[in-house]
Amino acid sequence: MRFPRAAGILLHPTSLPSPGGIGDFGPDAFRFVTWLADAGMKIWQMLPLGPTGYGDSPYQGFSAFAGNPLLIHVPDAVRMRFGHEAPSTTAHRCDFGAVIPAKRALLNAWLATVPYDDTVRQFVHEQAFWLPDFALFMALKQAHNGAPWTAWERGAARREPEALQAWREQLRPAIERCYIEQYLFFEQFRALRRACAEHGIQLMGDVPIYVAHDSADVWANRALFTLHDDGTLRAQAGVPPDYFSETGQLWGNPLFEWDRMAHDDYRWWIERMRAALAMFDLVRLDHFRGFEAYWEIPASDTTAVNGRWVQGPGTAFFAALTAALGPMPIVAENLGLITPEVEALREQWDYPGMAILQFAFSAPDSSFIPHRYLPELVVYTGTHDNDTTVGWWQSSGAGDSTRTPEEVAQEKAFARRYLHADGPEIHWAMMRAAFASVANTALVPLQDVLGLGSDSRMNLPGRQSGNWSFRFTWDQLPASLTARLRDLTQTYSR
Repeated sequence: MRFPRAAGILLHPTSLPSPGGIGDFGPDAFRFVTWLADAGMKIWQMLPLGPTGYGDSPYQGFSAFAGNPLLIHVPDAVRMRFGHEAPSTTAHRCDFGAVIPAKRALLNAWLATVPYDDTVRQFVHEQAFWLPDFALFMALKQAHNGAPWTAWERGAARREPEALQAWREQLRPAIERCYIEQYLFFEQFRALRRACAEHGIQLMGDVPIYVAHDSADVWANRALFTLHDDGTLRAQAGVPPDYFSETGQLWGNPLFEWDRMAHDDYRWWIERMRAALAMFDLVRLDHFRGFEAYWEIPASDTTAVNGRWVQGPGTAFFAALTAALGPMPIVAENLGLITPEVEALREQWDYPGMAILQFAFSAPDSSFIPHRYLPELVVYTGTHDNDTTVGWWQSSGAGDSTRTPEEVAQEKAFARRYLHADGPEIHWAMMRAAFASVANTALVPLQDVLGLGSDSRMNLPGRQSGNWSFRFTWDQLPASLTARLRDLTQTYSR
């Protein structure tokens, strides 16, 4: 699908300067939409919006369909009513350990005053494919002190009908509270999306290929995943050794039973994509190469070295999705070990691929170098998994890849020649290269607009804590910076 020429910003809503120590869908989100329009931006890309679990990662959520309650904005009047005091946090970091219990307590107090009425019941009916299972899952998780579903009592873990019915009756208040919470999330999100449309901003979402093992999706659809009879993993997802790691990446997600999914024409995936397309104008489909072939790793392994490539569903999968949903505005995340077969699949369905400028200067013939771009491409200075551009420029690269210092030095020297730039404004040189390119879509993490260093990166793959916490403040976006970004956008017809 050909996208019009445009520029946009990658920023997760938790990074907004909202009250309570974490960004949400309140006034600051609407102010950010206005700022995007003032700066000439046409796209706001977000990370996955599901409820997060261990490690606070948006890519390891309790549901592929539900919304993260931490993003619900609690009105100031409600805060005052319940005498809420915000946790002690810094303006530029989200301290999830402090924020989560405080936000949870405030939400619970508010939700106790919101009626479970016909409006909410209608919402539950409309979301019947996933919401009843999710609400019961979260209530059961709370009843089992947060334990993963494989450690619940047998009837709940194995979804025995009589046991589930008994639990539904016992946990009805918690289930209905979850229904109200999800209703509020989606009502606030829809209001934000309307504001985006009024300002000419498209919202771009992110659909991870895999879901967390400890999720409502796996618990409610066990036959669709590679599990033993007791629910434990038979195999797990990841990627083989590469540029970033000599032992590969071990993700711990269950793999899909693609043959079983094919028996009902991939209904679960169709509903997942239907939900994503109902929320977003564009969707980044994570780990696209896994639909052509995926890396299967034994469940007991502690590295990804001993995995093997297994054929994925390929074109039959996208044919089923397209038949059900029509042509989809998908951006294929085609990074990593990409084969001709993967690119043929992407091109067959006319999905734009991605190019990352931070990867462009390792060799003059890199496919990420701007003079080799095609218009049907989405170029980033960096993504949520990269260092910031300033951090990348200032680092030796040793912590981010398997390259030697000499290789990193050669890369930087080539970048200096190519960009005609060095020093404090490297982020503007990179943005200019992206915006000036023929790629129809250019996206920039807000950290790069602000010229921030490594301490502001969103995620360092493999790091167990400290990720996903970046936040900005409005004083970092003065009118002069907004005007400069708008001028860059206009200069290159974006």
